[in-house]
Amino acid sequence: MIGTRSPPRQDRPSPGRELRDQRSGAGWHGQPSGPVEGGGTWSVQAAGTGGGAGVLPGALRGAAAVSWSGEAAGDSMKPRLRELLAGNQLEEVARLAEQRHRVLGDLVPLTYDRDALVGWRAVEAMGLAAGRVADRHPEVVRECLRRLHWLLSEESGGVCWRAPEAMAEILRRCPARFPEYVPIVTHLLLEMAEEDLSHFRAGILWAIGRLGRTAADLSGAPGTEPAHGRTDAVLAAVRLALDHEDPQVRGIAVWALTRLGRADLLTDRAELLHDGAKLELYENGDLRRATVAALARRALATG
Repeated sequence: MIGTRSPPRQDRPSPGRELRDQRSGAGWHGQPSGPVEGGGTWSVQAAGTGGGAGVLPGALRGAAAVSWSGEAAGDSMKPRLRELLAGNQLEEVARLAEQRHRVLGDLVPLTYDRDALVGWRAVEAMGLAAGRVADRHPEVVRECLRRLHWLLSEESGGVCWRAPEAMAEILRRCPARFPEYVPIVTHLLLEMAEEDLSHFRAGILWAIGRLGRTAADLSGAPGTEPAHGRTDAVLAAVRLALDHEDPQVRGIAVWALTRLGRADLLTDRAELLHDGAKLELYENGDLRRATVAALARRALATG
């Protein structure tokens, strides 16, 4: 699906046909090699065939989705985690993750729960939980990041639709521990094939915005071209999204530039102040409706 920069000791994903195959109704089961801390395996299965995948966006229904299988049938904590997410008890989720690291895996399918708010809270909870776990077991979180990245590659045989957002949320909590993954997330906007990016663009923009200044500071990978060059390329791609036909993309691009501390790039875009198209934005633990114009006004007022 993508060809992205990979961290050390990880095979570089190759461009592929995964989403095209998935739209044809194909389904897979598979798992990455290597042991999984806490027991169980990562697997992928066709959405709607079980595993709590929930309802995906219309264009993606029937596609493969990632899920976590425990050591034994019925061992999943997903029902309890979903209850906590619905009640916005993210601190309790993080506490459970400290005790059972496999909670990080159980949260993955909940990121695309049928209730969109639960899905977004699962994304945020992954970051909060990973931040706690990384204090004593950074290798567990690194493995989680590796697997989320792997699930965006053709080799995985499936795809995690919220992988960019989940990776960003984890990195926001502990950027200094895993700096090599920051450019992997931000450069998705540059390196993913357009036919696939059309499904992920808004989510990647949210991920970039969620990383905020961390994305600007760490967008260059060690040993490659200077960081400022790659940062400029990412900023240009975010700015280009301001002209996208989808208001969800336009609005999240405005929000991302604000979070990056680059609201100045909006000063010559007066038309955005009159863009009344609506979108959804997850912010401060809630999913709310906004307009592109409202986000642009807020950006210019605070920038």
